[in-house]
Amino acid sequence: MFEALDDLKPGEIYVASGASPRYALWGELMSTRAKILGARGALVDGFARDTDGIKALGFPCFCTGYYAQDQGVRGKVMDYRCGLEIGGVRIEPGTLLFGDKEGVLVIPRQAEEEVVRLALEKVRGEKLVAKAIREGMSAVDAYKTFGIM
Repeated sequence: MFEALDDLKPGEIYVASGASPRYALWGELMSTRAKILGARGALVDGFARDTDGIKALGFPCFCTGYYAQDQGVRGKVMDYRCGLEIGGVRIEPGTLLFGDKEGVLVIPRQAEEEVVRLALEKVRGEKLVAKAIREGMSAVDAYKTFGIM
């Protein structure tokens, strides 16, 4: 686990699966180290702990829940820098991940350009809809006009 953590490069996200309901895969000290290394976040298919400390660091951590027990000797990392699956979605090293407080989007390499283009297009459209609604347009008319809501 510590080797995998120390191997993080700037801009990367720590991704882990294979959790147990008996311990957390991620915590504040790991977030501190990852942040020092320039990592951008953690995505674990399992629990995190020390959530107040992680939030205070401003380090994004996406997990399935929270549990106070650390991993310690209860589990170990079998391999890292390899593909894995979370929630039925395959994630390979180098896959573009985008996360916010509402979840994580896994963007396959072959779709990156199109996904980013369409996302930016939608954001621009939503800004137009928001402006129109603030100026008094009804939701029905906004959807008819812009096709976005």
